[in-house]
Amino acid sequence: MCLMLDWDMDLKSMLSGWKSFYQSGLGVLIGCLKLVFLQISVVVLLQLGTAVLLRDAGWLKILLVAYFFGSFLNHNLFLAIHELSHNLAFSTPVYNRWLGIFSNLPIGVPMSVTFQKYHLEHHRFQGVDGIDMDVPSLAEVRVVTNVFAKTIWVFLQLFFYALRPVFLKPKPPGCWEFVNFFMQIALDVSMVYFWSWKALAYLILSTFVGGGMHPMAGHFISEHYVFNPDQETYSYYGPLNYLTWHVGYHNEHHDFPRIPGNKLHKLKEIAPEFYDDLACYRSWSQVIYMYIMDRTVGPFSRMKRKPSKTQ
Repeated sequence: MCLMLDWDMDLKSMLSGWKSFYQSGLGVLIGCLKLVFLQISVVVLLQLGTAVLLRDAGWLKILLVAYFFGSFLNHNLFLAIHELSHNLAFSTPVYNRWLGIFSNLPIGVPMSVTFQKYHLEHHRFQGVDGIDMDVPSLAEVRVVTNVFAKTIWVFLQLFFYALRPVFLKPKPPGCWEFVNFFMQIALDVSMVYFWSWKALAYLILSTFVGGGMHPMAGHFISEHYVFNPDQETYSYYGPLNYLTWHVGYHNEHHDFPRIPGNKLHKLKEIAPEFYDDLACYRSWSQVIYMYIMDRTVGPFSRMKRKPSKTQ
């Protein structure tokens, strides 16, 4: 069974912590990223250029380049979209949305706008049963119960991550999702028409191999899967933060989602009393290994809260 927390008591302690944070002057860290459009543009153009170069390559070469190179680029873009979902590039939300759609292009599958819908609920209703779609489904909990099943689950975790909301909490698409969809389809069709199916396949492979048994994908597990029954959220302090918009600073991010990723280390430095004693990770690859091999850990290892009457 998933662990249960008392939502009211937990919320009270969180609000108390936030109040003391603000009183210490940490609010000055809140703001927007600088040069984010330039950074994203470089990654987008590099990935699309690589896809064009691989248009006539053999499938083994495409797979190897996708795993060892393209996966890092597309996961970087996925986490750029995560930053943009919090409106951390521009003070005007619509600009963040357009940049998110642009960032989405090499990923191959439209997801930027829909991701924001569910991700903001993850922050507002973290662990709340039936609302937070980051929490694995009951079917996953029942099926993924051993080392072999967990290995397969890790390989396919991006599919579970993407499809879970579709089956458990579908939301009607809005106009922005149609914009996201048609722009993505236009890019995908253009890749095939002007170059080849292999160019598009490289982009999609880069997305899905980078979201499975891959060091970058370790953050999906490290963030909220409970290895310590006294702690719900975990941070990662390692070199891959530089490629992932510092998403590893996850306790810090959940405390202050309006602080850009590249400033979260300053939050930890200014307020060490809130973070230094918490369990954390130095390797996402190690987290994946521990998740698979530890028989006491699995999709059930999440803190869950009962929804309140108003949710």
